[in-house]
Amino acid sequence: MNLTDLQAVIEHTFGARDRSRGVAASVAWLAEEVGELAQAIRKGTAEQQRHEFADVVAWVVSLANQMGIDLDDAMKRYAGGCPRCHAMPCACPFE
Repeated sequence: MNLTDLQAVIEHTFGARDRSRGVAASVAWLAEEVGELAQAIRKGTAEQQRHEFADVVAWVVSLANQMGIDLDDAMKRYAGGCPRCHAMPCACPFE
C-alpha cells in the first residue's frame, strides 16, 4: 500500500471521527502511541512492535489528513537521500 492509498483508507475509516476530535487531541493520541511504541521496542514481542508501529503510522496519517497534507508529496523531501546533505547514505556529521 502506498501513502496515498493509506491516507484514503484512514480517511474513510476514521476521518469524520478524527476531525471531530480535533488536531490537538489527535496529537495527544499520537504522543501516547509513540510512548507505547517505545515500550514495545524495549520490552515487547515482534508482534507488539508491529502493532505499535502501525498505530503510530495511522495517527501520523490521520493528522496529515486533518491538516490537508499529501504525504506522498511531503515525503519527496527524502527521495534524493538526506534532505540536509543530499547524500545517500547520509554524510552529515553526528551532532
